[in-house]
Amino acid sequence: MSKKNKVRDIFLTELKKVPIVQVACEKTGISRNSIYRWKKEDKGFSKAMDEALAEGEALVNDMSEGQLLTLIKEKNWSAISFWLRHRNPRFKDKVELTSKFEDSGELTPSQAEIVRKALQLAEILPLSANDHDIKQNDPTGSSGADDKRQECENSHN
Repeated sequence: MSKKNKVRDIFLTELKKVPIVQVACEKTGISRNSIYRWKKEDKGFSKAMDEALAEGEALVNDMSEGQLLTLIKEKNWSAISFWLRHRNPRFKDKVELTSKFEDSGELTPSQAEIVRKALQLAEILPLSANDHDIKQNDPTGSSGADDKRQECENSHN
């Protein structure tokens, strides 16, 4: 194994312990510029670095949960509240929206126009002579929509 590969392995080992690039750089004496250059130039190193970061983050998450559970056992209210808000659906923060809505059963003229244009673009309704420019500006093209329109027309007949 080359010296460069040994240094990289030491860096990755440090990154697994503490998933902070700057800390791993300081512990191994490697500059951040070198690390990010290696990451950019070497796909294998880049993948290994991503895996080391993920492993390190999992380790810190496990340690954090352990500390949180210790605080809960010590009846620390903040820890108890945090756990419940994030782990128990009954205690999660909720947002309640209320609104008054009157359904007149009819679309407004502007709503009806939007629906008509959408149905024409989906080729469920035929284009009128005035709406030919809508189809020309349709970025999706119209392939496959003819079958849907035909099905819809057949179901109405």
